[in-house]
Amino acid sequence: MTIFKILLVLIALWSLPWKVYAVWLACKHDHRKWFLVLLLLNTVSILELIYVFYVLKKSWAEIKQDCKDGWVLFKQEFKRHKEEIL
Repeated sequence: MTIFKILLVLIALWSLPWKVYAVWLACKHDHRKWFLVLLLLNTVSILELIYVFYVLKKSWAEIKQDCKDGWVLFKQEFKRHKEEIL
């Protein structure tokens, strides 16, 4: 794998979680314009970071708690759907 491909993978791994988190927060806070801008523009997470840290003024502790809460909800929903299928 060339250095360019490795760099692209690293950028994608960095950008995707921030994009998902910022778009989810924009939707949750009913920020329709931010939702569209964040969803449509690919800024290597610069715009997402601005939204999360400067518009919403989230702290690292809040971000960690949101991620923890989201993971718990995801596991609960996965378990519920798994039980429905079986």
